[in-house]
Amino acid sequence: MNRLSGKTAVVTGGNSGIGLAAARAFVEEGARVAILGRRQQAVDAAVAQLGSAAFGVVGDVADLSTHDRLVAEVRERCGAIDIYMANAGMNQVEPSPAVSVASYDAQFDTNTRAVFFGVTKALPLMRDGASIILTGSIASAKVLENHAVYAASKAAIGAFARAWALEFAARRIRVNVLSPGPTDTPILAKLGVAEADRPAFDRGMAAAIPLGRLARSDELARAALFLASDDSSFVTGVDLRVDGGIALS
Repeated sequence: MNRLSGKTAVVTGGNSGIGLAAARAFVEEGARVAILGRRQQAVDAAVAQLGSAAFGVVGDVADLSTHDRLVAEVRERCGAIDIYMANAGMNQVEPSPAVSVASYDAQFDTNTRAVFFGVTKALPLMRDGASIILTGSIASAKVLENHAVYAASKAAIGAFARAWALEFAARRIRVNVLSPGPTDTPILAKLGVAEADRPAFDRGMAAAIPLGRLARSDELARAALFLASDDSSFVTGVDLRVDGGIALS
């Protein structure tokens, strides 16, 4: 406990799923946490769950002015950033010939452009020795059907992390990627998996994952906590796959 005592964390996409689970883990370990989400109601509900150590900012990461507002709010409330988790993302599952320019741009704007400028806008507020965590995807390592654009947008995340791990090393800022495998989060419904189809979906995924099941959000949160804390003080530039081994199959 208290591994993050006195520290300030920022989690984009922190109102649900892996982001909310990570924010909860950070709060439980003593951090003050700012979460960013697109919908006021969802952000308010997440902050209510997290308690008085958390506050929310509403905005779309694809809108770069959102990051300016986020940094300004964190500066006013907390003064500095110790942990920055770029977690917000989107996925449009479709065969390549069906991808529209709008769909392509939306995925790169959210998954790639927003991460680059979110980090660089937050960088002046980060303390020396801070930890940056970029949420990637096993799709960048394993070919998944109809994921070409999403996979490419997430593959860029790994390039950012490797470059930044060296670029920011003089300030002892560590930069790592957390790549989830299939995880039981609300995003499954957004991807078109109906509740009635979940048992069959879960069985199919279990057969494809060496550890035989979907991940839980709290398992990704514990990995994020490792990367956020001094437990990983000599870890930078890595892609930590929390995927049950699916990238190997």
